[in-house]
Amino acid sequence: MRVLVVTNLEPDESAPQRGRWVRDQIDEVRRLGVEVDVFAFPPGRREYLPATRRLRGLLRRSSFDLVHAHYGLAGWCALLAGARPLVVTFHGTDVRHEVVGPLSHRLAWRIDLVAAVSAALFAPEDGRPGLPPVPGSAVLPCGPDLGRFGPRDRGRARSELGLDQAGRYLLFPADPSRPAKRHDLAARLAACCEADLLTGGSIEPDRMPLWMNAADAVLVTSDYEGFGLAAVEALACDVPVLSTPVGVAPYALADVEGCLCAPFDLGAWEEAARRHLDAPDPRVAGAARAQTLSAARMAERVVAAYLAVTGGPPPTPPTER
Repeated sequence: MRVLVVTNLEPDESAPQRGRWVRDQIDEVRRLGVEVDVFAFPPGRREYLPATRRLRGLLRRSSFDLVHAHYGLAGWCALLAGARPLVVTFHGTDVRHEVVGPLSHRLAWRIDLVAAVSAALFAPEDGRPGLPPVPGSAVLPCGPDLGRFGPRDRGRARSELGLDQAGRYLLFPADPSRPAKRHDLAARLAACCEADLLTGGSIEPDRMPLWMNAADAVLVTSDYEGFGLAAVEALACDVPVLSTPVGVAPYALADVEGCLCAPFDLGAWEEAARRHLDAPDPRVAGAARAQTLSAARMAERVVAAYLAVTGGPPPTPPTER
């Protein structure tokens, strides 16, 4: 099976982590025996029309069994370029955004398989509608690469990052400039707990496990999430997570002692955070739950979806040498 992945979730200096989860999925799908080519283009409204033209030329020159676009507007590029059959994975902002959201809803009725990175994207959230109930829709998360994320010695992580060994640190792993991530709530909580707030956004992907292991807890204060990869990554490191009930958090954090999944309430969140900040080395038993959402496990679902669309034979994984 030969698949073309279309994505504009590409990293740059301001967001080096952007799209890493798509690349991780591609790597795992390839390990399952699928031949994957990638058509990537930069983010930005001026990039869509040129990308559609280039993609149309590629589809005329080459043959693919299926095209898989990540993000709604990239899906429109693929559709207008003539991609068929077409699978589109919606990631969150493309569903909830006031302008892009309605475009994604229209696209959903015009493609061969509607996929979302979490079931939450099919339901309303924070006053924003979810994806339409297109028959045969699927939930196809990307998942974290657990080869990168895992427990590390907290003291060594802090030393490598130049942090105070006795510091009180909460990690807000998102870009603070994105309003939906609600950095303001995380900042209020850190101030009340007399803790330092570490922030993401410009952290290199390969360094994120260090920052998570250096923190006493990870905060997800978002109004909404498509999937919520940071919560799963933190669980893989056995680091406590405090999250609003968005994306995959209700499943990922359920019954994991030491984690909190609840609407933001300063008093309740402060109580939960202080328990970890006051502990010498706070940890939770999160790795087993993270494993159920790993990139490798989710890639199996992606390949099954490809087979359902194409009706082709299962791919043969490459032989280990």
